[in-house]
Amino acid sequence: MNLDVESTVSPEFWDAACKHLKRSDRVMKRLIPRFGEARLRSRGDAFTTLSRSVVGQQISVKAAQSVWNRFAELASPGGGPLSPQVVAGLEVVALRGAGLSARKAEYLLDLANHFAAGRLHVAQWGQMTDEAIIDELVEIRGFGRWTAEMFLIFYLMRPDVLPLDDLGLIKGISLNYFSGESVSRVEAREVAEAWAPYRSVATWYLWRSLDPLPVDY
Repeated sequence: MNLDVESTVSPEFWDAACKHLKRSDRVMKRLIPRFGEARLRSRGDAFTTLSRSVVGQQISVKAAQSVWNRFAELASPGGGPLSPQVVAGLEVVALRGAGLSARKAEYLLDLANHFAAGRLHVAQWGQMTDEAIIDELVEIRGFGRWTAEMFLIFYLMRPDVLPLDDLGLIKGISLNYFSGESVSRVEAREVAEAWAPYRSVATWYLWRSLDPLPVDY
């Protein structure tokens, strides 16, 4: 998949996934029609998507957008696509001046160096398994399994990702399947068995059930 900065793409499997989920799960049968034609959309390029995930860690959406705008202006003054090579050449002091913490600045530089040095198999991601891509991404500083799973869902648009570390997913399962009672990872996984092979899509609809605005990344 080759996405440029301006493009937005939706998964080809979405309609088939919705039919499967409505047929196999009573909650999805009720939930999916509430959101009409809304669906997951992917935009940007891999490096930009992963950079955004670093900037947005542990801060509000509004704050993240503010810091991102300053970082993007620093890294690409002309407003074009972000270049890993350019970001790799930035100083931590300059990144901190854009509002990034010292730790996030180091994470961005490590990410940029991974891309610039060709240590990520970007061209092969389309043929690699979810777990193989996760294993590659968690080698980058600041990237855990959750961040890698969000990348699989929102950029690579893999259909069957179940991010059990995601608090929104667990809350969505609790509210929609257990009347608000707390839910263990084991219980969440059992509920999700009916969603396979489209667990990413079911997760997206549970996020929507908590926040009617489209989930973006």
